[in-house]
Amino acid sequence: MVRLIALATVALLVLTVLPVAAATVKNPVIRAGIDPWMTVPEGTKVDFENNPLPAGFFCTASPAFTGRIWLRGVPLASDNPQYAKIDTIVDRLDDAVFDSRGVAQTRFQVRALQLEGVRTFKNQCGEYHVQVTLDGEQPITSMRIVRDNQSGGRFLVTVRINTKVVFTRVDNPAEKLEFAYPVTFKPSPYHRWSIPEPSDISQIGGATVDTDWDGAPDTRVRGMSNFVAGQSSSGLRLVDHSCHMVVHPNLLGKGGKDDKGGRVEE
Repeated sequence: MVRLIALATVALLVLTVLPVAAATVKNPVIRAGIDPWMTVPEGTKVDFENNPLPAGFFCTASPAFTGRIWLRGVPLASDNPQYAKIDTIVDRLDDAVFDSRGVAQTRFQVRALQLEGVRTFKNQCGEYHVQVTLDGEQPITSMRIVRDNQSGGRFLVTVRINTKVVFTRVDNPAEKLEFAYPVTFKPSPYHRWSIPEPSDISQIGGATVDTDWDGAPDTRVRGMSNFVAGQSSSGLRLVDHSCHMVVHPNLLGKGGKDDKGGRVEE
């Protein structure tokens, strides 16, 4: 059984993700390419506070749900072993040429996304696996890249994603409840990019990846280029020596565990 409920307003999905590094090319043109990401467990949540799941969504006994469910990434199936830990791919669609002011423009689109609940979700109606993935055609937005020096700078992009949240009963996988969940991230002044030294990074090439979460690679994506999101030109790394945080830390919430087994934030 599948039910689809389209939410009328944009809900908040706070994604905290770690970009995988790209190759270095000392070039005033940022080449079109992908940015693959690994989602930080328990730093990513789907938020129902302003758009509750309605009473009766799971069964006639279920009340409205206004909590938050914490998520982790699920690696995408692909034909390239370099993608073994990647759960999200965004694509910079055009070469971005810097003008005399050090500003370049390109187009931006999310190509793949696979997230699942850190824990199963339980209520009086049953126990459910939770998945978040792309839902149909994805919007294309503009991305503004500012070069502060020879090593990197800042970027501004409004990220729009059409996603869906799917609840699958643990004891009956044929029973699925799902709804559309459009997401918008506004531009942030904290987003940084860099062109690191070759010794700091490993190039990831093109691949065919699974974009509809059926386990079969179906869409060809280009490889990475001379652009690394999430690392400042000074070399600042906000998580550890191998990873870079992109979402500003003030956006992160402190989660707890509810008495029904789902991870929520009060």
